[in-house]
Amino acid sequence: MIRDNSLSRKLFVVFNYILLSLIALTCVLPLIQVIAISFSSPEAATAGFVKLFPVDFTTAAYEYVLGREEFFNSILVTLKRVGIGIPLNMLLTILIAYPLSKESKVFRSRTFYAWLFVITILFNGGLIPLYMVVKATNILDTVWALILPGAVPVFNVILLLNFFRGLPKELEEAAFIDGAGHWTVLWRIYLPLSIPALATITLLTTVMHWNSWFDGLIFMNSPDNYPLQSYMQTTVIQQNTLSIINDSGSVDLSKISDRTARAAQVILGALPVLIAYPFLQRFFVKGIVLGSVKE
Repeated sequence: MIRDNSLSRKLFVVFNYILLSLIALTCVLPLIQVIAISFSSPEAATAGFVKLFPVDFTTAAYEYVLGREEFFNSILVTLKRVGIGIPLNMLLTILIAYPLSKESKVFRSRTFYAWLFVITILFNGGLIPLYMVVKATNILDTVWALILPGAVPVFNVILLLNFFRGLPKELEEAAFIDGAGHWTVLWRIYLPLSIPALATITLLTTVMHWNSWFDGLIFMNSPDNYPLQSYMQTTVIQQNTLSIINDSGSVDLSKISDRTARAAQVILGALPVLIAYPFLQRFFVKGIVLGSVKE
């Protein structure tokens, strides 16, 4: 492999590093400031003295947030949603993507069903019909209202079926010659070879369930059934958070403010995804590339 060591090439590389570093900083610096605010005193946070480092370091905001029973209840609802929703999404995605990855001569109705799923990305019935369906099925105000309406993530289906189509056809043909059926081919050949794509859609599904907040506000009648992000949305956007949730006596409210409490909630809500993403990033990038649309 011939390397280009010309001056123009070196300048181009340096420019790219500088540009990408600046873009990365624009993404990271706001998060760092939120962390700094969450560990700062209420006076410094309210006065706007906090930049990238905490001022008058304190953990009172985290003690206050973690002492809230509603906060832990919302985490339990989200964990239940993630624990049920991810396996269901993955199972349905796999079972739909496998037959749609076949050629039309193998699965004659493949094109019809593929377009049927694609249409759901382009068009939907709207929020009111969705609410009426959820209410008619008697799952309103239950965790199933957060899971079943999005049980089939069509984007993940398209990603996985294109990954399946890129696998060597000779492996499938050899398995059929040896007497294997479609179930054996799927579970013993396709899935073991699709770890990058499966990791990708698992990450996408996890982030979707963890960050979703609007469906909780729509389908949950009781705030006790709110998932974490819906609970945070109802508290973070309030004009005076502490005046609404000030019944906790475990923390001196003079040591926190609306801004520090909101910052602490934002960090705690994003922390699990921030921890898990670095470990799945390599699968995410590889899965997106290998599962891209093919001719």
